[in-house]
Amino acid sequence: MPENDQDSTDTRSMRERMLAGDLYIAEDPELAEASAAALDLMDAYNATSARQAPLRRRLLEAMLGSVGEDTDIRPPLYIDYGTNITIGDRCFANFGLTALDVATITIGDDVQIGPHVQLLTPTHPIEPGPRRDKWEAAEPITIGDNVWLGGGAIVLPGVTIGDNTVVGSGAVVTKDLPANVVAVGNPAKVIRELDPGEERRPAG
Repeated sequence: MPENDQDSTDTRSMRERMLAGDLYIAEDPELAEASAAALDLMDAYNATSARQAPLRRRLLEAMLGSVGEDTDIRPPLYIDYGTNITIGDRCFANFGLTALDVATITIGDDVQIGPHVQLLTPTHPIEPGPRRDKWEAAEPITIGDNVWLGGGAIVLPGVTIGDNTVVGSGAVVTKDLPANVVAVGNPAKVIRELDPGEERRPAG
């Protein structure tokens, strides 16, 4: 982590520090209000029914930084701020997505997300003193186009997953994964490479 994150001469707001990826205090009043507003939208979204698609879409657009066309996220959805999440076109997220967006979470087009997937950007100091004093930070997560995250997969802070990659159910992704691979396990390891041209070949 950068030095002097707790330096009293740092005049940045806690929100500015958070967005820069530096240590900050989450209980800051500005951040607390932003989180409360996001959680109000989240609760309203999670209370919608499948027959309330237009309302669900309006709430999702109000809650997230941006959401693409024909993207469907089944409630319940759990966020920190929402505004730091961008998701592309034609994506689908099954029940129980947790996307803790202290840092940015960027999701490409045509991404499939299984139930109870966790995208976790927050980090905490290893040192006991700063952790006791409630300092924390975050690192962004990037999910490429046409990625499939199996049910229960966990993506940790700072991870980038390349286009077309498949992450197996229950995998814990601790470091970047390249495009066009299958990765499984804890920690997730590549077990197979994919041919991106396969989708263009007719079956049979």
